[in-house]
Amino acid sequence: MNVEKPKRVPKQEKVVAIMKILDELFPEVPVPLDHKDPYTLLVAVLLSAQCTDERVNQVTPFLFEAADNPYTMEELPVEDIKAIIRPCGLSSAKSKAISELSKIIVEKHGGRVPDNFEDLEALPGVGHKTASVVMSQAFGVPAFPVDTHIHRLAWRWGLSSGKNVTQTEKDLKRLFPRDSWNKLHLQIIFFGRKYCPARGHNPYECPICSKYGRAELFR
Repeated sequence: MNVEKPKRVPKQEKVVAIMKILDELFPEVPVPLDHKDPYTLLVAVLLSAQCTDERVNQVTPFLFEAADNPYTMEELPVEDIKAIIRPCGLSSAKSKAISELSKIIVEKHGGRVPDNFEDLEALPGVGHKTASVVMSQAFGVPAFPVDTHIHRLAWRWGLSSGKNVTQTEKDLKRLFPRDSWNKLHLQIIFFGRKYCPARGHNPYECPICSKYGRAELFR
């Protein structure tokens, strides 16, 4: 293929260029998981672990028809929750977490999803990535949720060492303006799905990798 490999450019120049590409391709980005409030978003994000957003959006209408708030959910038998969410995988662990976190939200937080990282991450089944999604998408607090997809793209684009998602999050927060984080992490997700997938990725055709990708992608 007679296509030149990308040339090395200063990282900050690359960051500005990548933001411009993402803004041009995805000027508006909807929240991928259907929800109506912080609680339904929290449950949907928990269900999305090792499951596609599309599958979660197929399952949550049935779950939220049975219980769409922590008061009703804590009264729902765990086995009923498990049966409804089975298509999302890991239904045993997820159903227990949903039931337990609902009880805690009712007993400790007055039925409201906490709006800080410490209390969110103390809930069963809620890790830093899930808390980051809720903080950014439900409460508008600047956060940069990094899942395996964003982790992979950050490495491909030479923005992070790729050692782990924790380091990738630190690198991306350092590189990109704080007021861009909430929109940017969604833009990267949508970009990855359309142009930079995990499998069958062609770096020569990717709008970002073709210009700013690591040399290792073109061997």
